[in-house]
Amino acid sequence: MKKLNFSFANNEKPVKGSVLISDPFLNDPYFGRSVVVLCEHNQDGTFGFVLNNYLDIDLHKIDSNFPNINARIGFGGPVSKDSLFFIHSLGEDVKNSLKIQDGLYYGGDFDDVCRILENNPSLNDQIRFFIGYSGWDENQLDEELNEKTWITVNNIDKSLILDTDMKDLWKTALEKQKGKFKMISKFPNNPSDN
Repeated sequence: MKKLNFSFANNEKPVKGSVLISDPFLNDPYFGRSVVVLCEHNQDGTFGFVLNNYLDIDLHKIDSNFPNINARIGFGGPVSKDSLFFIHSLGEDVKNSLKIQDGLYYGGDFDDVCRILENNPSLNDQIRFFIGYSGWDENQLDEELNEKTWITVNNIDKSLILDTDMKDLWKTALEKQKGKFKMISKFPNNPSDN
């Protein structure tokens, strides 16, 4: 049987705020058909969160101080699986937030987040919570990009990053890239199903 050799990766270099879309043939329990937002990418390494993998956890039941807003909790990746992280679009309303890109921030004062959500639960759609994160050591992501494991997108709308209701983010993110990427989005999970 001859192995097919596809080259889907684009030429964009990842930066803080980029989104990585996994190659359709990536067979990995954490990253298969995943979309990852990068919160940092520099010479020391890279970290971010898987956006389309969720856990069946009610944060209010874990921490009764957290407002009961039925927030979906993402599984951000296999590193620090015992820690809670968050990204948001609330900017300086959350003290000590770190800017990822215009209108998108990482972390900050968790008490501020609880207070904001207690006072205005409708802001739930401006915050995403994750258990664990995804991390790459120095040059590790570059190696994976050279192996065509990821498609890098530097211009994805932050509303896609913050949306926890989207049914198939991987497919939607690829379709928004048009051209050959739209075709890739239609590949079956298991090529033998075709």
